[in-house]
Amino acid sequence: MTFFKFDIVSLALNPYVLMLAAIVTGLLLGKIKLGKFSFGTSGALFTGLAIGWAAYRLAQKIYAQGDTQAAGMRAAIQIIETNGGKVVNSYFFTTALIIFVAAVGLLAAKDLGIVVRKYGPKFIVLGLLITFTGAAATYACTAFCSDANSYAVTGVYTGALTSSPGLASALETAGSHAEELAEAYENESTGEKKAIIDVLKLNDKYSDLTVENTETLTEEMKRDYVNEATAQVGIGSAVGYPFGVLIVILAVNFLNLIFGFDIEDEKQKYREEMKASERIGKRKEIETTKFNIVSFAIVCLSGYILGSVKIYMGPLGYVSLESTGGVLIGALILGYIGKIGPVSFRMDPAVLSAVRELALAFFLAIVGLNYGYGAVYALMGSGILLVAVSLIVGTISVMVGFLVGRYVFRLNWIMLSGAICGGMTSTPGLGAATEAAGSDDPGAGYGATYPFALFGMVIFSIILNKLPLLGL
Repeated sequence: MTFFKFDIVSLALNPYVLMLAAIVTGLLLGKIKLGKFSFGTSGALFTGLAIGWAAYRLAQKIYAQGDTQAAGMRAAIQIIETNGGKVVNSYFFTTALIIFVAAVGLLAAKDLGIVVRKYGPKFIVLGLLITFTGAAATYACTAFCSDANSYAVTGVYTGALTSSPGLASALETAGSHAEELAEAYENESTGEKKAIIDVLKLNDKYSDLTVENTETLTEEMKRDYVNEATAQVGIGSAVGYPFGVLIVILAVNFLNLIFGFDIEDEKQKYREEMKASERIGKRKEIETTKFNIVSFAIVCLSGYILGSVKIYMGPLGYVSLESTGGVLIGALILGYIGKIGPVSFRMDPAVLSAVRELALAFFLAIVGLNYGYGAVYALMGSGILLVAVSLIVGTISVMVGFLVGRYVFRLNWIMLSGAICGGMTSTPGLGAATEAAGSDDPGAGYGATYPFALFGMVIFSIILNKLPLLGL
């Protein structure tokens, strides 16, 4: 009789073990200093990428055996089938994201009224400018992607700007675009037919198709073409996402060093601007209370409900803030109001900061774990072109936002770093910005820019899919 059983394979694929391993190793990596720079909590993203790749490879090998009694098979099935290829279930991701965003919103809410009055129009312009720049750069890149799938390149746009709502719009419009192309196949040019055939050939059962032997498309082929087209958008987004996150994190940590301005000086400028702006409208001074789980849960719940509301916007269809936008806006509003009856939303900032850091560590680790395999595979395989596009799109978008914000609008770095992350709809970037600044104040810039960037992402994702792609 055996008194102890220890299934090391199942343990190696356990999501809790993987998350904690990524966090521990990531925080250790984050403590390493390169001059004045260190990754801090963002280190969990990078160790998560490596661990996520290894875990998915292990799950693949076990799953391929087909032995239901094999060690770790249940965990492998969970990853490959139940989670749709994600190492950690998306519920963990969403929960960590909601808690992080709620804490950031509550911490930044005290200056919301002043920030909106002083910087409002500038944030609107930045939100739309950054998303437009990303779309324009993506469209230009399709001219050089004749050997890659144009739908995947379009998906990279939403990945490079880390936008889930943008991805939803891209998937929907890609489906419509593909349906139109499939229906008009017989009247298309030879080049357009070849592009359609190339997408169909991604499905193994159509590997022998050529323009010459395919005069028309059957109904089944049309359906498969639409399915492959939308799948390619998702793949492009998955490949672009980790590199989009990487660009934003590096930007908020290094741009101040590259352009020679000091974080402490920028903090001082921010404080002086806030004091001067109080003459326009005084900050709402409300007593800070102890951290209250009920108050925090109300913020998360109300924000999630707000993010679930879909508003019809004519040709754009139904648009929502999603969980990130809804919780952020809800936290900023409730934190600004401060108190409703006996319920206080101005809670101990030390506790909120600790909650934010804990949630951020989990959130970044999960991002790395879930996208690690796709990122490494892209770097090693044919996806390298999509990686290049994501790096180009992300870098140009960030730099345009930075240059306009800094040298045209004259924004201090504290506000601008948050606005850049908001314009990129990048929550991991916001985490890096608050950590690099040693302050939660970038959250106000993020919250003021995010809704307009979200709107821009939806609009430009739709337009991008409706334009005649240059690579076709």
